[in-house]
Amino acid sequence: MTDASTKPFQIGDFVMDNRVVLAPMAGICNSAFRLTVKEFGAGLVYAEMISDKGIVFKNEKTLSMLYIDERENPLSLQIFGGEKDTLVAAAKYVDQHTSADIIDINMGCPVNKIIKCEAGARWLLDPEKIYEMVSAVVDNVNKPVSVKMRTGWDDEHLYAVENARAVERAGGAAVAVHGRTRLQMYEGHANWDLIRQVKESVNIPVIGNGDVNTPQDAKRMLDETGVDAVMIGRAALGDPWMIYRTVEYLETGELKPEPTAQEKIDVCLLHFDRLTALKGEGIAVREMRKHAAWYLKGIRGNGTARNVINQMESAQELKDYLRYFAEEASKEYNDVDSILV
Repeated sequence: MTDASTKPFQIGDFVMDNRVVLAPMAGICNSAFRLTVKEFGAGLVYAEMISDKGIVFKNEKTLSMLYIDERENPLSLQIFGGEKDTLVAAAKYVDQHTSADIIDINMGCPVNKIIKCEAGARWLLDPEKIYEMVSAVVDNVNKPVSVKMRTGWDDEHLYAVENARAVERAGGAAVAVHGRTRLQMYEGHANWDLIRQVKESVNIPVIGNGDVNTPQDAKRMLDETGVDAVMIGRAALGDPWMIYRTVEYLETGELKPEPTAQEKIDVCLLHFDRLTALKGEGIAVREMRKHAAWYLKGIRGNGTARNVINQMESAQELKDYLRYFAEEASKEYNDVDSILV
């Protein structure tokens, strides 16, 4: 019998190296972040969701979000929208003008701004709309089309199975299921049982998402739900080692150690350099403040460090402080170690 954690994972013609997937996170999953996570072994990375209308109307900021470093592939590029014409047009643009391997449609975003556009989680209430929209996209592109959805709108409207079947019937190549409803947002527990029901109801690959916070969680999700892959989101923020440790645990059963403070800062600085090259110093410094806080999580003194970093305006200032913080953290670690010995 083949272990669920080592079976091949494939979407369309694209075979992934492993069954660990980086989730699409708005405002997070730009190329700088994706590449950094990819280098820690993710089998597939998702880009942050991109507006169909922004693509169709050639919004400069939106088009810049389509940038993909060739080292990121295989990559799934996610679009959102509520109208068939613009969704199809945007998908065609992605199909013809980007190196994305997969086109993903967002039907899980719970925020009001997206819901008011009849997009994101709004689709969860209408399996027929899902079929109509997904089939229209599938018919107009060459790349495989997938969908990322939630279990339902609320506990009274849990149409995960019906919606996944609509995706499959429309020609969708895969579906990712976040085990929370729109009403839950990002709170409460993910319903893995509904994810299991989806997997048992369709023949296309299913990716499970929600409450995968440790490598052991990933293995348990694969075992309990039978999904083809696990998707990791917030647990990877400031911690791409979570991806690496999960891949290793699934493949060998070995739980690799957590990173040291110096390792965290080194990768944080690499991520920062890439973000600066991608967006320029001003934007990179502002965006890196939140990432730095995630990288520093768990290191003594991180609260004070966050307050200092949030006041910084220049790249050099931020880099110098991060290096100083790493040195101090390493000194403290070595001092404690010598006492223990």
